[in-house]
Amino acid sequence: MKKGFTLVEIMIVVAIIALLAAIAIPNLLRARVNANESTAQATLKTIATAAESFASANAGAYPSNMSAMLTANPAYLNENYTNGTRQGYNFTCTFTATSYVCNATPATINQTGTRSFAICTGAVMNTSAVGSATAPACP
Repeated sequence: MKKGFTLVEIMIVVAIIALLAAIAIPNLLRARVNANESTAQATLKTIATAAESFASANAGAYPSNMSAMLTANPAYLNENYTNGTRQGYNFTCTFTATSYVCNATPATINQTGTRSFAICTGAVMNTSAVGSATAPACP
């Protein structure tokens, strides 16, 4: 007697694997988008904390640019977050002596992220609507 699997048995196994993949893959992609969004918010909070600390140490004056926080002794940040894409998000920051605004927008909307974020003077975080690549306004 020959041992082995029949074609029907193999096709049933393949169908079960395809069904499991159809269920699991969208959930894995959604988990990645959620992770990217959480990282973007955490990065903006890191930048805001550094800017607020800089202002506290410099008589209320915020840094003029990201480099000022990188080159201070001791440094307020250990890397420039506005260079390139990080975790699927692009970061931009605008500093003045009295305020700052930093934005995080998805590199590819609905693939690397579904929302944009902004953090403003005083570390106030704003979030855009789902599916919007436009950074939200600061109050």
